[in-house]
Amino acid sequence: MGKFGKWIAGGLGWAFFGPIGGILGFAIGSMLEGTNKAQATRTRAQTTTGGYAMSLLVLVAAVMKADGKVLKSELDYVKKYFAQSFGYEAANEAMLMLRDILKQQIPLDEVSRQIQQNLDYASRLQLLHFLFGISAADGLVHPYEIKTIEAISKRLKISQNDFISIKSMFFDDVDSAYKILEINKTADENEIKKAYRKMAVKYHPDKVSYLGKEFQEKAKEKFQKVNEAYEKIKRERSFA
Repeated sequence: MGKFGKWIAGGLGWAFFGPIGGILGFAIGSMLEGTNKAQATRTRAQTTTGGYAMSLLVLVAAVMKADGKVLKSELDYVKKYFAQSFGYEAANEAMLMLRDILKQQIPLDEVSRQIQQNLDYASRLQLLHFLFGISAADGLVHPYEIKTIEAISKRLKISQNDFISIKSMFFDDVDSAYKILEINKTADENEIKKAYRKMAVKYHPDKVSYLGKEFQEKAKEKFQKVNEAYEKIKRERSFA
């Protein structure tokens, strides 16, 4: 059993129930074959790496299906993304599950509500970052994908400012650095420094340390974008 299988066997928690559990169905059963399935039901109200990983797969499938078709090129990019993040064995397991999920109807309202009720805010922000990363991976982001990610963000009760902040990490424009820090271009030096400190705390990788080192490593990308945005503004404004 590879990394994804171990995450799942280690405890799906709340994701074993509700609409997510129903969608995963057969895939969960196959992955847990020969393991103690009771382990997956032990922590229903607690955030687990397995529950987070399954939430990610279901939402990735929803984004991929947004434009009405799933292309081989999209699957290849998603597999590459997972391989870079978690290794090839985990990527292969994830893709097997993703292909099963893609065959099903995804009740986005119910799924999003289940995630919102069981994942803390920092984990939901990391999910959003993952979705934008996968959507932008091939450089050809379909408008329907963006609409779907925005709909997911609203259903996860992520603030509009945080949505814009994370989106701006992937879609560069003249104001991206300011949007990442959630400030206006008219902000003064003290406001910029205060915003940087606030965002550095919000996006710090330690916020999702309980999800395991692999997910925590990916969380560093958000943190780095905040630092890059701050450094860019400092250069433009010429302050230390």
